Amino acid sequence: MGESAAARDVDPAAGTPPSGEPGAGTAPGIELAGVSKRFQLSRGETIEALSGFSLRLEVGEFVAVIGPSGCGKSTALRLVAGLEQPDEGAVRLAGEPPAAIIDEGRLGVAFQEHALLPWLSVWGNIALPFKVRGRPVDEDQVRSLVELVGLTGFEKARPKQLSGGMRQRVSIARALVLRPDFLLLDEPFGSLDAVTRRQLNLELQDLWALRGITTVLVTHSVEEAILLADRIAVVSGRPGRVVLERDVPFDRPRGRDVEHLPEFRSLMDDLTTALDRAAAMTRGG
Repeated sequence: MGESAAARDVDPAAGTPPSGEPGAGTAPGIELAGVSKRFQLSRGETIEALSGFSLRLEVGEFVAVIGPSGCGKSTALRLVAGLEQPDEGAVRLAGEPPAAIIDEGRLGVAFQEHALLPWLSVWGNIALPFKVRGRPVDEDQVRSLVELVGLTGFEKARPKQLSGGMRQRVSIARALVLRPDFLLLDEPFGSLDAVTRRQLNLELQDLWALRGITTVLVTHSVEEAILLADRIAVVSGRPGRVVLERDVPFDRPRGRDVEHLPEFRSLMDDLTTALDRAAAMTRGG
């Protein structure tokens, strides 16, 4: 096990992540630099979801993002996924705009809602990204992922015939099927029971170790963040911005035994306190 976790307070006014100046050295895996995002509401009102949001991931790094409800965590992920555009600041993946990476099939996304097509089988849902891009289905790749996520024997099953945990396995396999360089996970296990969620946490860690994909996980679970991530970013109340980053000091692979270490409990307590402080930062709250 490594040294105690390093904490890095982030200066929101600086608009740059603590790991270095934007664009310094080689291109990072993922970078959000000084990003702001506003949404138009009814009667001409606007809501500011993000302000001066900066976060940098190195290639192959796994970062978990935590923060109070409504702080803009999912908005930040949607910006990286190219589903929203920033009002200010820049979002880059390997130094490129998200659209360029998406066009090349190098980005995989899995959300809390699995969004499986009900008329397709497990095999068909996992193979779908090939067909959407007009590419021949790599059957070996689909077969490998079916096996990796523990669904051998369920290839012909429809989503309604699967448990919630099995549907999320299909969703994650589909996100990985094109061998992406980047993986975005937005509360993928949030709707599952505690036992299934913990099991899938361990399975996801194994999958990530095999693939080494640059990964962002948005989660409300501090325990999940510590178990899975190399680093944890704490986001303030709305408008969201990264106010603290903590390295996770535990060696991989991490089993359930790590949760009983005093250092694990101490890090959980520190991050929970940071979340309480972040929630108090909501503008106007």
